[in-house]
Amino acid sequence: MFEFSHPFVLLLLPLPLVWRWLVPPFRQRQDALRVPFFDQIAEAAGLTVQEGAAIVAHKRRALIGGGIMWILMVLALAGPVRLGPPQEITKATRDVIMAIDISGSMDTVDFPGDDGKPVQRLAAVQGVVEAFLQDRSGDRVALIVFGTRAYVQAPLTEDLDTVRELLAQTEVGMAGPHTALGDSMGLAIKTFEASEIEERLLILLSDGNDTASRMSPVNAAEIAHDKGVRMFAIGVGDPDASGEDRLDMGLLTDLAKRTGGDAYFATDADTLDRVYAEIDALNPREQETLSWRAQENLAHWPLMVALGIGLLMLVSLWLRGLGRVRA
Repeated sequence: MFEFSHPFVLLLLPLPLVWRWLVPPFRQRQDALRVPFFDQIAEAAGLTVQEGAAIVAHKRRALIGGGIMWILMVLALAGPVRLGPPQEITKATRDVIMAIDISGSMDTVDFPGDDGKPVQRLAAVQGVVEAFLQDRSGDRVALIVFGTRAYVQAPLTEDLDTVRELLAQTEVGMAGPHTALGDSMGLAIKTFEASEIEERLLILLSDGNDTASRMSPVNAAEIAHDKGVRMFAIGVGDPDASGEDRLDMGLLTDLAKRTGGDAYFATDADTLDRVYAEIDALNPREQETLSWRAQENLAHWPLMVALGIGLLMLVSLWLRGLGRVRA
């Protein structure tokens, strides 16, 4: 498919004809000899006398060649391009960070599985999160794991297969035995700073209360709100436990509300699935599709043909002049 980048330039095509019609022809002045009784001599010879200067007559091939050169140069100025097949790129319009607790308590085998039998908390969470990631087309996703310290396991990326693979390789205790809830939120905020996308969603999943953070979770929630980060917290622990293993749903709810999000308590894998579905319903994905075509500039081709015609005309004039000299 072809098109012109500047089609309005094609309006110049009839310019030579308009010029020839409006502007009078060039009259070449020549030396003359005054002859007595010229009118009588011309009348006797049967000639018609006209006043004025001689007008140079153009050769037909020169007019044709010049016209073709003009058309080719105008076509080149119009910017002819050849368009390739349409290409579409889906651009992410939302960034999602999954912050997953891998402290020592996540090794507890008390989370009801699909068959009703208890499974390890982290294993159950990994299975549900992996299914959640399969539906993240159009989102950029990052993975943060935290225990005593918080670490970026996968930066913001649209390569969700890599994120799922890194999630599957995550094990309990890799980040220490304690729970640094506030630090994980602070690291998520810092990770979002490298993004220019306005919609930012933090999904934090933990089974314990904050015991090892250097940054206050409440302070982190306030900063997240100021940065436009909306947090959804999911608790999977035991609210009746004691010490570090006790799930503080009150704290998670307060933190989520401060950012404009919400908190949920998941008792089994089915509940986790419903939680993620509800998060999707509250924050529907919007995809931005960019369409473009590859363009190949063809302006040099008519210019090369016009140059070739001009050279042929010059060579023809040179050969004709050379023949006259020899004659």
